[in-house]
Amino acid sequence: MTTPLHEAKQLLQAWWNFEDVHEKDSMQTVIPLLDPEWNWKGFDPVNALDSLEAYQTRFRAPFRKAFPSLKREVHLMLGGFSNGRVDGAGDGELWVCGSGLFHGFLQREWLGIPAAEAPIRLRWADFHQIRDERILRSFMLVDLVDLLEQLGILLLPESLGKSGIYPVPKTHDGIHTEPCDESQTASSMKLIREFLFEGLNQFDQCDLQSMGVKQYFREDVQWYGPGGIGACEGLGEFEDFHQKPWLEAYPDRKVQNLDSLIAEGNYTAASGWSGVEAVHSGSYLGVPATENKIRFNGMDFWRRDEEQFVENWVFVDMIHLFRQFGVDLLQRIPERDLSNA
Repeated sequence: MTTPLHEAKQLLQAWWNFEDVHEKDSMQTVIPLLDPEWNWKGFDPVNALDSLEAYQTRFRAPFRKAFPSLKREVHLMLGGFSNGRVDGAGDGELWVCGSGLFHGFLQREWLGIPAAEAPIRLRWADFHQIRDERILRSFMLVDLVDLLEQLGILLLPESLGKSGIYPVPKTHDGIHTEPCDESQTASSMKLIREFLFEGLNQFDQCDLQSMGVKQYFREDVQWYGPGGIGACEGLGEFEDFHQKPWLEAYPDRKVQNLDSLIAEGNYTAASGWSGVEAVHSGSYLGVPATENKIRFNGMDFWRRDEEQFVENWVFVDMIHLFRQFGVDLLQRIPERDLSNA
């Protein structure tokens, strides 16, 4: 039986097929998939694009030229109806999303990032809002900081967590093609809403325990953080390598209404442009407090086991974050010596 969610995942697969084809002529094949009001929001410095032509010109064509042989590896795929408002009033919008790695070679300069001979693994994630059997809005992040680390270019101090870790789920069940147990989906949505809006938002700006993360993260949780932060193996590393530095820099951070918050089976996922807001009131990764109001663009995927989360895949647009400090991280890329070119 075909369901709206099944059809939405077919749209997602068709979108990925379009993205993965190099030829410009393929644009004609994607037009029927998109709502006339379709728009795309991406990572800094590409940012928001309001038409398919802008998407092709500013992102897709340069990206495919830089990575002509890129192959997509999908680790996670899920969908559902969103319930991402703080007040619990479900918005009822249908979303599908995915994440994984691109594999290939950076054969041309892209966004000021120099071409390289070694193979790369580029982390990606995207979310798509579906309405009337078409894609209405698309969001995408890739991890540029992690990409540059692979090229030997550090934009940020060496991460406390482990670099280069972005695996498939340990249970190898992150790609949802068949209907899931509705009771499991409901349990996942209940837990993620409690975690985000009743746990993380309860920080008293003094004691980490006030957030109650131990209630939601199992002791051996695997937290796959973005470039600049790194992966944390276990709750202790998560607290020491990410949570403490993060909360010292942004003690008043609050999760806001999210663009999407969905659950399917024992997985949940969220996307938010300005999904978290804070004041930068403490030093973070080498940048002293600016007292600027900060808005975070990010995406998360979680896997639940019983009543706790055991894996968390995390994207934060670090280029966008640091730009709000007045720092252009991409300007830290060393200039190439062209004297012998």
